[in-house]
Amino acid sequence: MKSPKSAALPEPVPRRVGLISLGCAKNLVDAEIMLGSLLRSGAQIVNDPTQADAVIVNTCSFIDAAQEESVDTIFESTAFREQTRPGQAVIVSGCMPQRFREELPKLMPEVDVFMGIDQVEQVGQLVEQAITARAAKLTAPEAPAGKRRSALKAKLAELDAAKGHRHDHEESLRGSAKFGRTKQVIALQAEPPATQVTVRPNYIPHHDTPRFRLTPKHFAYVKIAEGCNHPCSFCIIPRMRGSHRSRQQSDIVAEAKALLKDGVKELNLISQDSTYYGLDLRPNHSRAISSPEKFTAATKTLAADATTLGTLLRELNGLKGDFWIRLLYTHPAHWTDELIATIAECRKVARYVDMPLQHIHDDLLARMRRETSGQYIRDLIGRIRAGIPGIALRTTFIVGFPGETEEHFGTLLDFIRETRFERLGVFAYSQEDGTIAGKMANQLTPKQRQKRRERAMAAQHEVAVGVAESFVGRTLKVLVEGAATAKQIEAARVSSWEHGLLRGADRSGAKLGTRKYLVARGEADAPDIDGRVYIRGDLPVGKFAKVKVIGHTDYDLIAEPA
Repeated sequence: MKSPKSAALPEPVPRRVGLISLGCAKNLVDAEIMLGSLLRSGAQIVNDPTQADAVIVNTCSFIDAAQEESVDTIFESTAFREQTRPGQAVIVSGCMPQRFREELPKLMPEVDVFMGIDQVEQVGQLVEQAITARAAKLTAPEAPAGKRRSALKAKLAELDAAKGHRHDHEESLRGSAKFGRTKQVIALQAEPPATQVTVRPNYIPHHDTPRFRLTPKHFAYVKIAEGCNHPCSFCIIPRMRGSHRSRQQSDIVAEAKALLKDGVKELNLISQDSTYYGLDLRPNHSRAISSPEKFTAATKTLAADATTLGTLLRELNGLKGDFWIRLLYTHPAHWTDELIATIAECRKVARYVDMPLQHIHDDLLARMRRETSGQYIRDLIGRIRAGIPGIALRTTFIVGFPGETEEHFGTLLDFIRETRFERLGVFAYSQEDGTIAGKMANQLTPKQRQKRRERAMAAQHEVAVGVAESFVGRTLKVLVEGAATAKQIEAARVSSWEHGLLRGADRSGAKLGTRKYLVARGEADAPDIDGRVYIRGDLPVGKFAKVKVIGHTDYDLIAEPA
C-alpha cells in the first residue's frame, strides 16, 4: 500500500528591507556591505518603504548638522511607519549608535534595534530580531514622537558634554595591554530596542565580504583602512570609528581586480587617514607616530618589503585595464617623498590630491592639534606641485574655530588667494560636545562663524573662476557619467558633511542654457564633491572620452567631443 503523498510546504516569503544611508562615502560602503549581507541571507531589497518589513537608517554623527539630519530621518521613518505599516521594524546603524551606544535605546524606544559598525555583516540576524521586537511592541502604544524630537537632539548634546573629551585618556592607553580591547554592551529594556554595539569597533571588510554597490557601474569606493589615530581637538571620529586599522594589501588588490572585471573605471581609495595606510601592519607598531617627524622616522625603519600606501598604489597601477585610481582623505603629516614619486610615476593614479588642511595659522593649527605648522604645509604643497606636474589640489578649512581672531582669519584668506587650490571647501566650525575644542574658551557665535565661511568662499570663488578659465582650449580625458539633469544644470551645488560646502550659488543654468548635455568628470573631479564637465554631444556613458573645453561656469567646464 502506497503511503499518502505529503503536502508541499509553501516557500518562505523573503524579508523585504529598505535602507537609507546618510553621511560620507565610508558610511556608504558600510551600507553596501549591509545590503550584500541581507541579499546573501535571502532578504529582498526594496525602494518603496510601504513594502518593507524593516527599514534601516544608516546614520552620520560627524557634526551637529549631520546628527540632526540623522535624528530627523529616524523620526520621519517611525512616523511614516505609524501611518502606513505599523508592523514595520526600524533599525538604526552607523556612527550615531557608536557615539551614544548606551543612551539611544532609552531615548528612542521607537527604534527596534541599534547596531554598530562591527555588526554590519550580521544585519540579517538583527533584522529578524527587530521584526520580532516590533511585533511585541504593537500591544504597547508609544508616545507621540513629534514633541520629543527637539528634546532628543538637546539631550544627545547634553550627554556628550557630560562624557567629556577622551583624546588624552585614549592616548594614555596606547601601547598598553588595555588598548584596543572591546566589550559587548547589551542594553535590553523591558521592551526592546536592543543595542549590540562594541565600545571600540574593530571591523574591517574583506575582499569576499558580501556587497551590493550603490554607486554607478563605472566607479566604486574601496575602503583601504578604517579608524583614525589622530588627536584633532575638534573631531569625534576616533571615538566612533576606533583606531586606525589597515586591510592587507593583497586583500585590497583582490577586491580591485573583481571591481575592474565588473566594469569599474575608477577606484576611489578611502579611509579616515589614507596616508597612514600600512604603518600599523609593521611588527610591534606604535600608534603614537602622528606627527610628521615621528611618521617620517617610522617609515625609514620599515623593511624593504613593508606595506605602505606607495606599495599599494604601485600594485594597483600594474593591474590590466584603463582605469583611474583616486586617492582621498590624505593627512598632510603623513606625506613622504616616496609617495610623491609614486604618484608621479603611476599614470593610472589620477593627478588629484585630497588633503584637508583645516587652517594655516600656527596658533590655530596648534589649538586644533593638527601636528603640522603653517610653514610645513607651505613646503609640502610646493613639494607636491613640483613633484607631480599637473596635480589638482583640493582641501578643506575650518573657520570660526575657538580663539580665531580676525588676524588669524586674514592669514587664511591670504593663503587661499596665494595658493590657488583647484578645489576647496569651507566649514563653519561646529562646536561638538565630547571634544576638546567644544570646551575651549573664546567660542565665536554661529553668526560670526557663518560670516567667515561666506568670506572664505568668496575668496575661493575668485580663484575657482580663474582655475576654470585656465582649462578653456585644453583637451581632457573625462569619465562620462550620463545625461545631465535639469536639476544638475540649474543648481550645480555640492555639499558633504566631510568636505564642507564646496561651492556657492553657481550660475550654471544661465550659462549652459537649455541645450541637452552629458555630465562627466575629469581627473580633478572626485565623485559627488567636486566640479563637473558638461559636454555638448553624444558619448558612451560609463566610458572614458577625450573632450575639448570650450567654456566654463563659475565652477564647472563646458566641452565638446574632441
